[in-house]
Amino acid sequence: MSITMTENAIKKINSIKNKRQTPDSYFRISLHGGGCLGLSYSYDLIEVVPENAKVFEFGDLKVCIDKKSYLFLNGTEVDYINTLMESGFRFYNPAAKRSCSCGESFTI
Repeated sequence: MSITMTENAIKKINSIKNKRQTPDSYFRISLHGGGCLGLSYSYDLIEVVPENAKVFEFGDLKVCIDKKSYLFLNGTEVDYINTLMESGFRFYNPAAKRSCSCGESFTI
């Protein structure tokens, strides 16, 4: 199994990379302790992939996840939504038993 990215997520990340003029950067996804329920999603653009990272390719987009975070993200779908009420990345994680109402943290 791996992660999946929706077309909306891929387009948004590529748009951010173009605005920052960093077309070769990787979209890094990781987890850290915190938030309402214990684990929070974190993401950023990086130039150098950490030694212990798994790399996934979605066309021109390269995504990396450290191996520890991947244990909890395996099977996750990453989407980007943009509505009148909210906009941002959404993580649909099958390992999450509960998530907070904002979708930024979860528990396993």
